[in-house]
Amino acid sequence: MKEIKKVVLAYSGGLDTSVIAKWLEDTYQCDVVTFTADLGQGEEVEPARAKAEALGIKEIYIEDLREEFVRDFVFPMFRANTLYEGEYLLGTSIARPLISKRLIEIANESGADAISHGATGKGNDQVRFELGAYALKPGVQVIAPWREWDLNSREKLLAYCEEHGIQVEKKKGKSPYSMDANLLHISYEGGILENPWAEAEEDMWRWSVSPEKAPDQPLYLELTYKKGDIIAIDGQEMTPATVLTYLNKVGGENGVGRLDIVENRYVGMKSRGCYETPGGTIMLKAHRAIESITLDREVAHLKDELMPKYAKLIYNGYWWSPEREMLQKMIDESQECVNGVVRLKLYKGNVVVVGRQSDDSLFDENIATFEDDAGAYDQADAEGFIKLNALRLRIAANKGRNLN
Repeated sequence: MKEIKKVVLAYSGGLDTSVIAKWLEDTYQCDVVTFTADLGQGEEVEPARAKAEALGIKEIYIEDLREEFVRDFVFPMFRANTLYEGEYLLGTSIARPLISKRLIEIANESGADAISHGATGKGNDQVRFELGAYALKPGVQVIAPWREWDLNSREKLLAYCEEHGIQVEKKKGKSPYSMDANLLHISYEGGILENPWAEAEEDMWRWSVSPEKAPDQPLYLELTYKKGDIIAIDGQEMTPATVLTYLNKVGGENGVGRLDIVENRYVGMKSRGCYETPGGTIMLKAHRAIESITLDREVAHLKDELMPKYAKLIYNGYWWSPEREMLQKMIDESQECVNGVVRLKLYKGNVVVVGRQSDDSLFDENIATFEDDAGAYDQADAEGFIKLNALRLRIAANKGRNLN
């Protein structure tokens, strides 16, 4: 076993990471530094400080990363209209590269030679954390306790706490689900969701009302875009994190953003998960709307062709890869003229685009009109266009090739 002097632990203050902090000290005889990130998970992160102190931790990092998270990770992803397997808005996936980045930065600042995380050996997060860490610090040592120890149940973890005097909260009515939250989404796995035929219980959802119980009156929003990013809502300028916070609120109130899917994990298994992404659902619909009038056709279609590859890179943990960086530069270049305002209607779980306008619009009413266009478009040009595009089809038919 390689000697470890100091390790930086991604620390939530919960049962798993509290056990990990003590286990690292005992197993590796090393100092532990804890890092707790506020990504907008909706819970106070400051209590993690007292919990870390109770464990005897001397170096404790607690940071508000909400603006950086949305500005440098969520917004760039949404410029690509990113969906994994056609549905998932990648709420968990996009948070991991930021956590990896700060783990490595703190390791450099504190002189640590290792990092650690609480991701299990079955999931995607272990891959995401570690690919990011190795990309940013190739020689870093990564310790993944769930791949090393035999504490593979809640009962064993609690017994370890009792044996080592670790104080943990035993919350009554604890959720039966494994949950992960940040400003972009909240996810649910486990419990009855492990049966893909079972409907999620209504009281599972935390951020949204059901569409059936949403208001009977629609809510209208106007989102202002600059270079593909939302900079104002209803004319009021907002920071990236404030934008997403507000859209989560109004989206959830109107039943927007629930998703129930079975996805293909990078490690090979299928996994059923439920997600609430109210703000992200609104952002995706609105961004496609502003692009519909500002992007050239072939640029828009090329983006759509590249998006699944880009989404897979993020899902699988390759944010800090040269191919993702290359795609990002192309995507960002496409957004130079993605400026303007989109008007939306939120109603009982639906996000409806009802208007879009831009000084950079490529929509020409004089050409598109069904009325007299005063010669702006010569319809006779279509005959030659059609014949040229049909040429190869006509040649094949004349050679007797039957396509029926």
